[in-house]
Amino acid sequence: RRAAAAGRRRWSAAVASVLALGACATTDPASPTPTPAAPQRVEATLVRVVDGDSLWVDVAGEHREVRLIGINAPERGECLADEAATALAALVATTPLILEADVEPVDRFGRLLRYVLTGDRLINAELARQGLVLVREYPPTLARQDELEEAQAVARAEEAGLWAPEACGPATPGMEILELRADPPGRDEADLNGEWVAIANVSTESVDLSGWTLRDTSSIHRFAFPDGFRLAPGAEVAVHSGCGEDRPEALYWCASNPIWDNDGDTAFLLDPAGNIAASHDG
Repeated sequence: RRAAAAGRRRWSAAVASVLALGACATTDPASPTPTPAAPQRVEATLVRVVDGDSLWVDVAGEHREVRLIGINAPERGECLADEAATALAALVATTPLILEADVEPVDRFGRLLRYVLTGDRLINAELARQGLVLVREYPPTLARQDELEEAQAVARAEEAGLWAPEACGPATPGMEILELRADPPGRDEADLNGEWVAIANVSTESVDLSGWTLRDTSSIHRFAFPDGFRLAPGAEVAVHSGCGEDRPEALYWCASNPIWDNDGDTAFLLDPAGNIAASHDG
């Protein structure tokens, strides 16, 4: 999935003149205030869909992988991953596609970071509106972040897709996330245990958290609760990002780097079926 450097050079040569048109701000002769730079846009033809948030396209004769920015689809094997990929394929079936850049043009794998449009329809937002992806402000997305957040708010209110109580199977109720502490004082790397998520059993029965998962909005951060760990009615447990000895009131992720984004992140508690049992914006 990593694009070669030679491919990137050919891409740049093929579309540099097009992108340059959107990279420069212009000044209205009647006003001293510069007008905003136009979005960098190019046309593309679909080659194939990879998953719920990435696809291959043909642009100016070059095949490039595109990562839809501002959203994160379930990974293969996770709940609704296949549904997200199927929905994306249906949404981009009409060509040509319009690729629109934002702050970061390419990721470390050489993938183009883009909003994808068919006509005036923003595919990134439509996937969020269907509840098939989670909105995430990374890679940096500025121009259309509000649009993506609004689309997710609709899905959440309508309990669409991932937001349905039993989206992935029979739900296990009774758990809540009380607090997400994403930004402890000082450097996060120096105090990983200063990051934590407080979880409570608000039911009247003990809950076995075997098979439960705590995650953020990224594709990689997943904490699996220890097998046999139980939370009594009314009890709380804090999941710390650093290392330590597990206790009834504290569990340790033992991550090598901070988990939670200081600029805004969401903690999701998934039950054994993969349903979002609770969430908390930090």
